[in-house]
Amino acid sequence: MTSTINGTTASHRAERLLNGLRESHESLNWEEYTQKVSLYTEDQPGVEEKQLLQFLILSAVERISSNEPDWTYVAASLYLKNLYAISANARGMEPYKGLHELIGTLTKKNLYSPTLLNAYSKEEMDHLEGLIRPERDELFTYIGIVTLSERYLTKDHAGVLYELPQERFMIIAMTLLMNEPKEHRLMLVEEAYWALSNLYMTVATPTFANAGKSYGQLSSCFIDTVEDDLRSIYDSNTDVSTLSKNGGGLGIYMGKVRSRGSDIKGFKGVSSGVIPWMKQLNNTAVSVDQLGQRQGAIAVYLDVWHKDIFSFLDTRLNNGDERLRTHDLFTGVCLPDLFMEQVENRGDWYLFDPHEVKTIMGYALEDHFDEEKGSGSFREKYWECVNEPALSKEVIPAIDIFKRIMISQLETGTPYMFYRDSVNRQNANSHKGMIYCSNLCTEIAQNMSPTVMEEEVVKDGKIITYKNPGDYVVCNLASVSLARTVRDGQMERVVTIGVRLLDNVIDLNDIPVLQAQLTNARYRGIGLGTFGWHHLLALEGIKWESDEAVSYCDHLYEDIAFYTIKASQELAVEKGAYPYFPGSAWDTGAYFTNKGYEGERWLDLKDKVASKGIRNGYLMAVAPNSSTSIIAGSTASIDPLFRLEYSEEKKDYKIPVTAPDLSPKTTWYYKTAYHVDQHWSIRQNKARQHHIDQGISFNLYVRNDIKAIELLNLHMDAWKSNLKTTYYVRSTSVANFEECESCHS
Repeated sequence: MTSTINGTTASHRAERLLNGLRESHESLNWEEYTQKVSLYTEDQPGVEEKQLLQFLILSAVERISSNEPDWTYVAASLYLKNLYAISANARGMEPYKGLHELIGTLTKKNLYSPTLLNAYSKEEMDHLEGLIRPERDELFTYIGIVTLSERYLTKDHAGVLYELPQERFMIIAMTLLMNEPKEHRLMLVEEAYWALSNLYMTVATPTFANAGKSYGQLSSCFIDTVEDDLRSIYDSNTDVSTLSKNGGGLGIYMGKVRSRGSDIKGFKGVSSGVIPWMKQLNNTAVSVDQLGQRQGAIAVYLDVWHKDIFSFLDTRLNNGDERLRTHDLFTGVCLPDLFMEQVENRGDWYLFDPHEVKTIMGYALEDHFDEEKGSGSFREKYWECVNEPALSKEVIPAIDIFKRIMISQLETGTPYMFYRDSVNRQNANSHKGMIYCSNLCTEIAQNMSPTVMEEEVVKDGKIITYKNPGDYVVCNLASVSLARTVRDGQMERVVTIGVRLLDNVIDLNDIPVLQAQLTNARYRGIGLGTFGWHHLLALEGIKWESDEAVSYCDHLYEDIAFYTIKASQELAVEKGAYPYFPGSAWDTGAYFTNKGYEGERWLDLKDKVASKGIRNGYLMAVAPNSSTSIIAGSTASIDPLFRLEYSEEKKDYKIPVTAPDLSPKTTWYYKTAYHVDQHWSIRQNKARQHHIDQGISFNLYVRNDIKAIELLNLHMDAWKSNLKTTYYVRSTSVANFEECESCHS
């Protein structure tokens, strides 16, 4: 006797679930898959629908390979059927029906913020529901839809799924555009939904996950400058914990903090230096987690001339005194041109205590940089310090410091490299400050300064604290999918809506650290980036290691820069320029002159910026975005592909993943990361960096048997190529790296 459920056999139910998939993926070999399904349904005739669907999904997943990569879309389609069923059961209506009801339900459950219901009428929501395109769910790969479902779609407190993929995109669009003028707001929401749902662009993880929600914030990460003062150090740690619990990554500059052995109030040799304060930050990173999902993520930066530099470089090593280790922090070292010159020339390098320099010399060495290549105020002040007999100093061969840097990089992947002179020479807002370091993922370069308490007074029985707020950097990120956008000829359209979305994040975000809110408003800094560079090269048939790739990179990123600046200039006409625009390199035209931007389109844009201003003081930054590039079905950031085929570890099983659009043709252009000559990657990044006003998360991929001179030459090449930063040194001896979740835009 054949068992049935609702009058249908398992075989018939399997056929119904697979309906249409054979026709849409007819190039696949269905014979073995069909046989396996038939054997299962014969053996399990009364199997429940949920178990049957799970079997069909896993059977499709196990067939994903470099020979038949499109099984990923079959598995994704089946997985989506499961999501639709779960959501429909929770909501009591068909998939993608009842947007207004969904928002109302999740608002009542305190998952959505009431602002959406207050901002949009039911008629507007009904109109927007009609714009949702469920068929765009078919763009997802299996790993993409699983990642989206597990980490971004809204579930209730019991973990039951309510929100579907296209609704998440619509909620993001509605949230980021809710304060636009009503006469064209719905048109802008439709445009943003078009860009997001077609996977032309993604927003950063905090925005992706938290837009429309009653919790969390929208910005990716923050950068603070710590003053050499006990109150400033502890206040900074408090701010770090406040931002970390809301999902923000942190970059912390500690170059102003006095070194070990420095004096305190005239008592000699009593300061314990930077490391104990790093230990405190390490404890904060571990103890203040982000809604129970992951621990905080913090990078600490220090100048290479600081007396604590050696102990700083050792903080992440696996051996040595554990009291001096901070395994949960990331490190970055700030390098002036002069140091790199001394390394190249095998010269000496002098280490100083920043407190002693300020006390004796009357200035802070870290507040200066070389305004020109080979000359400038930093090297003048540095040699003054070297020649000042009253200053204590340590002299070390510069190459010895660099060796310690490379040892740490090969063991831990860090420190990141921050080329401070290159960064500050290209700072469009140098009239308002200086850039001391970058963020957790090395792509942000914006003005920084410490917040200092001025006084505390007692008034009417209350204690009132007055602070002089410094520039506390906020990273607002999104990224354009190069492969999809370029191939479809939609770059200008996508960039234009992307800039508007990011600009609105600034006003919508409720940042619990007030100086960050002020900085956000002053500079209106955003970071529009890209992903899918290797994917694009493969589709275009361009070899990574070629002059053609370098030239293509140069022209493409010039176009992206033009569209981004143009979009921000047009927003300035509509909404006003950022407050610090007067006197900036945008205002004077120096930005365009320094870049060598000529031709009619650039001269016209330069004149418009000078006349009407620009909306955002900082515009472009290329983040790592590995999570959201997975959702969008492309390669991460500007990195070469790691492997043609790999398995993503899940709790109960592995997910096979292949290179995007893998075919006999594209395989030849997917040379993997550890086989790529890194000097070609540097050449590409030199061309790219010329057009990016901030920084780029740029990894170096090296084999574990690389010779020291070869790694040194890569760093020298990066510095001489005017790169602003390098991110991880990813050695084959380092199996796993902790990723910056917040910047995966």
